[in-house]
Amino acid sequence: MSGKNGLKVADTRVDLPKEKPEEHKGAGHRKRLRERFLRSGIDGFADYEVIELLMTLATPRKDCKERAKAALKRFKTLQGVLEASPKELQEIDGIGPTNVLGIKLIKAVADRYMEARVQEAKDVHNSKELFDYLYQTLQHKTRECFKVLFLDAKNRIIAAETLFEGTLTASAVYPREVVKAALDHHAAALIFAHNHPSGDPQPSAEDIAITRQLVSACGIVGITVHEHLVIGDNRYFSFADAGYIARMKKETSDV
Repeated sequence: MSGKNGLKVADTRVDLPKEKPEEHKGAGHRKRLRERFLRSGIDGFADYEVIELLMTLATPRKDCKERAKAALKRFKTLQGVLEASPKELQEIDGIGPTNVLGIKLIKAVADRYMEARVQEAKDVHNSKELFDYLYQTLQHKTRECFKVLFLDAKNRIIAAETLFEGTLTASAVYPREVVKAALDHHAAALIFAHNHPSGDPQPSAEDIAITRQLVSACGIVGITVHEHLVIGDNRYFSFADAGYIARMKKETSDV
């Protein structure tokens, strides 16, 4: 470097070490959570830690721990958080569309996986097996969901669909829609299932009336109804086991 008079001046500049990008306060905690999951699975995780881990999938630079705790406080249980709508989740301070993605994505993937398990089962031999296959997809629904399993002539499951959602009344479940779906799938037989969010699987008068209508409507077009399962909190009620289906078929054939 040269001065005003052409004299050389020593360069006294000092190169300071470059600062490392600042990590958010939860980065180490997040890493430990992921390593813990990869090492031993989800066993031992508190519910808020599961929610936190899901949020981190789509939230790379923010601490999610307090948001996860707030979500659990608002919706009471892990299941409640998973079932909450994106709008409801975003009502929690600090939770936006990006945070919601991980939660709703894993819920949708789990639902699709359980649907595939039902179809891959091919055949179901009794009400307990049917309950085991359907429980995970219906147990935590906050609204009643009416699911239909479509079977071929050898009683193998060929498809499963949720046809109706909401309070199940005679005006909410349409036998003609059920029959149309059965014909579209070329089904020879059907199994019905729906959940009771209250947890009590005891069928209501409406449940019995709807089942009777469906058995009658399907019988007219030569489609057999094998079962209607009502799913509650780790319990179920089987219309077939209780003798309802046989009596309804007899009533229809006697008319």
